[in-house]
Amino acid sequence: MELAPGAEKLIYNKETGEHRLIGNIHITYQSNVIYCDSASYFEKSSVLKMYGDVHLNKRDTLNLYCDSLHYDSKTRKAKLWGNVRIRDRDFKITTDSLDFDTKKEVAIYRNGGRIERSQKKETLHSKSGYFYPKSKNITVSGNVLFKNENSTMYSDSLRYNYVAQKAFFFGPTKIVRTDKTKIVCSKGWYKMDTEEGVLQYNASITKEHQFVSGDSLYINELKGISIGKGNVYFSDNQKGMGFRGDRFYTSKKNNKSYLTGKAVAEYKLKDDTLFIHADTLFTFTDSTNRLSLIKGYHQARFFSRKTQGKCDSLNYKRQLGILEMFVNPIVWSEKAELKGETIQIYLKDSLIERAEIQTKATVITEVDSSRLYNQVGGKNIIAFFNSNNELKKIDVNGNAQTIYFPEETLKRDTIIEIQRKGMSRLYSSDIKIYVDSNEFSKVVYLDQADGVFYPMEKMNKEEQFIVGYSWNPNLRPKNKKDLFPTILEKPKMSVKPTKKGKRK
Repeated sequence: MELAPGAEKLIYNKETGEHRLIGNIHITYQSNVIYCDSASYFEKSSVLKMYGDVHLNKRDTLNLYCDSLHYDSKTRKAKLWGNVRIRDRDFKITTDSLDFDTKKEVAIYRNGGRIERSQKKETLHSKSGYFYPKSKNITVSGNVLFKNENSTMYSDSLRYNYVAQKAFFFGPTKIVRTDKTKIVCSKGWYKMDTEEGVLQYNASITKEHQFVSGDSLYINELKGISIGKGNVYFSDNQKGMGFRGDRFYTSKKNNKSYLTGKAVAEYKLKDDTLFIHADTLFTFTDSTNRLSLIKGYHQARFFSRKTQGKCDSLNYKRQLGILEMFVNPIVWSEKAELKGETIQIYLKDSLIERAEIQTKATVITEVDSSRLYNQVGGKNIIAFFNSNNELKKIDVNGNAQTIYFPEETLKRDTIIEIQRKGMSRLYSSDIKIYVDSNEFSKVVYLDQADGVFYPMEKMNKEEQFIVGYSWNPNLRPKNKKDLFPTILEKPKMSVKPTKKGKRK
């Protein structure tokens, strides 16, 4: 220990080995420069005790202030009491008592402390804290409150590197940004300057009208990227849409998002909600950040209360209100089943206005419980629907074929009885069919027609089906849970059709 000139009094106790200094003390001890009002150095135990306006300087950058300080040179540990302040460049720690390990270079407070960084205008409050000046890390726990110009953070415990401005969470944490973004998780890390982070365990982000949650979330606000893994849910109240799946990715730069793993997109219609599922879903937004397109690839299905469908892939063009279906598409609406190589559905609010079916088109409706089906087939079909999502007109263009079972109404006193008259099987180039209450009320042939009528008692069951007939109620989603069955069933036919319809 080296004593600089200026001390007012020096007392030495030979029995205890104590060197007592009083007044204007200036000591250089183990490369530390110390100032205080009085000090005692115990030669045998190598313990230094300082009192009154204590100031310790280390490497010209680390300064400690307190009312009293005890330092053990053997263990190289110090204890500070009363009005404790530590400054390391632009950082300041304030507490009532503190332990400082000069060998490990760690300062510890256990009875509440405040850490400030003046240049970045950051403050950190906690019940206990560990400050590592060499590695520039702070570990805090117990009622943690962190503030800077952009964010307020509440946490159970965290580690903060104040040079990298990176916080690591080890307990329930909430970050509230000045733009009202709220971030919640129980584990992960977050960079305060770039707004980049990984959030785990009960992770969620709420921003204006958007909400996203998942087992793990990655965000990068500067690059406009978000990635979610495990039980991901995303909703946007302004767009009236949401997503669920196992993996989610979105890029603001490309106005593009994708979702995989039990992926479901939800889009609110006027009086309904459209649920769309596929192995992979892509969504695109326009320049105003509104949903413009949903693309679904492989084993696609959709469900709403009034309309359901399945196919291999689909496009939903929200602004145009068009749902395009590709590869073995089937659409169900009320009692009707529509099929073809491709189908375009034109939606308005929650209703189908029309469906355009291209190539090998069929429209089938179940007319009663006796397994009778009104059927329409042709090259291309346009099916029109009323406000109840029921068929009202069918236009068949090319190779038109129809099978239907006309009714007749019988009145017997006060009893009205409806009976099937028979089966009509007709062919023409083009046909217009008008439908009322699921029944063919009028058929208009735009070219020469060819066909036959069978009374019910003479009807040949093998002639009951058009070419390409199949009826697939087992494939129809009955609710949104049916969008991803564990095993996709193959189409089941109610009755095996003939290979080729015969004209009579």
